[in-house]
Amino acid sequence: MNAPRYPFTVRLVGFAPAECAQLENLLAQAPRTGPAYFCLHDDSLQEPDLYIAAGDSPAALARLRCLPPGALQPTLVIGGHGASCHRTLTRPVDAVHLYDALAELLDARVQALAARRARGESSLPERRRRPRLGPDTEAPAHYASMRHGPHDGAVLIIDKGGAFRDHVAQVVGTQGRPVEWTDSGRAAVRLCDETPVSLVMINTAAPGIEPYELCSKIKAQDGASRTAVLFLVGPSFRYDSNRARDAGVRGLLDKPVADRHIVATFQKLLSLPA
Repeated sequence: MNAPRYPFTVRLVGFAPAECAQLENLLAQAPRTGPAYFCLHDDSLQEPDLYIAAGDSPAALARLRCLPPGALQPTLVIGGHGASCHRTLTRPVDAVHLYDALAELLDARVQALAARRARGESSLPERRRRPRLGPDTEAPAHYASMRHGPHDGAVLIIDKGGAFRDHVAQVVGTQGRPVEWTDSGRAAVRLCDETPVSLVMINTAAPGIEPYELCSKIKAQDGASRTAVLFLVGPSFRYDSNRARDAGVRGLLDKPVADRHIVATFQKLLSLPA
């Protein structure tokens, strides 16, 4: 029996919905002898391992140019005029060439990460809520003055059991915030009202929980404007971006959530040290 493969995360940039669906289907059929892939939702807070961008989309190419210096997510460009500095494939996409190109890019990423660790360097995730509109041209102090860190509060996990809470507390260790748990929406609202909470993680599969309504109630409370609420989403949950934004949801994490994505999310939303 083949061991299950944890998929590498891919962010598609600049493609029309029909081509996104085509690429997602190709990636889902990647050979079992190589890497597995999972395309991130637009609202996902997970850091991508790879970018795949439309070479004929000026917005997509501009977004790639605005990646922070030293970004370790390799990029594959599909289509365009061949002038990109990134690895490029022509349309129509050949599945074999696609799998080979992505495997080579992932290998380069692994080597770059290993070299960085050997130098004693650590990488911090992108902390912006939205894609960059242009390269950073000001001094670092200018951007530091614009940042507003999270208030000093706990992490609250709303789930049917406490196992995920225990795992998160173990992963983030003593550097993280206190990690609390409840299986009650009413108790969650009360806890957010009575105690400082910086991050709320709602498992959308928790019984008796309507996640959008619960997020709305939490965000409606005084002082909750800087409380980040995210959803833990499984394959069977249909995430509604418009409804989520109306409720004040910051984004989502796809289950199962790898430890590296838990740590990166805490670095992103809670300024957890590297």
